[in-house]
Amino acid sequence: MAARCLLYYITDRSQFPGDEPARRRALLDKIAEAAHAGVDYIQLREKDLSTRDLEQLACEAARLIGHLKTENPELRTRLLINSRTDVALAAGANGVHLRSDDISPCDVGRAVRLAGHQPLTTDHFLVAVSCHSPTDVLRAQSDGADFAVFAPVFEKKAAPGTHPQGLAALREACQAKLPVFALGGITLENAASCIEAGAVGLAGIRLFQENKISEVVRALSAL
Repeated sequence: MAARCLLYYITDRSQFPGDEPARRRALLDKIAEAAHAGVDYIQLREKDLSTRDLEQLACEAARLIGHLKTENPELRTRLLINSRTDVALAAGANGVHLRSDDISPCDVGRAVRLAGHQPLTTDHFLVAVSCHSPTDVLRAQSDGADFAVFAPVFEKKAAPGTHPQGLAALREACQAKLPVFALGGITLENAASCIEAGAVGLAGIRLFQENKISEVVRALSAL
């Protein structure tokens, strides 16, 4: 288990009001807020964007986080791009987050080396993998992922009727040697139960986008 609860903000600009330019500005403001507050990872998960628009937004996010780190070297936020290794490399992001049915972390490693980057390490180009069962987590571990995001732990408000995996499955998944984040219906009220089950951290969209992130970080820092 990590020495402290790690936090992973997953973006969704569609939740912000206004037209597309307004939503993008709001998203970048939220990314800056998350970095300032000490969130460990941010996944840019804007799956509806074209490759060109996604790369542009990813570059803006990467520049923003890089600028904030220049001003405050203690900031530790790392930017990951959902599924698109090519966009992550082009934007200078810190890694990629793979879907459960995506290419393997091994394939990402080959792409990174072909692009002229250093071999995969946890200090360089990160690979996270979405997992929906303990077996998925073991597979991600054997494939060389840096960490897994296990979901959904609880039923999500935005998707009622989804079948939550529950804390027992999360606990089993956390028996792997791979660090596991809990995702899906995570709230300030149930967060502690996920850490007690063995998760190294918590991931979410609404947990961050619907709250003041500094208050979320403060509330979860003691877990």
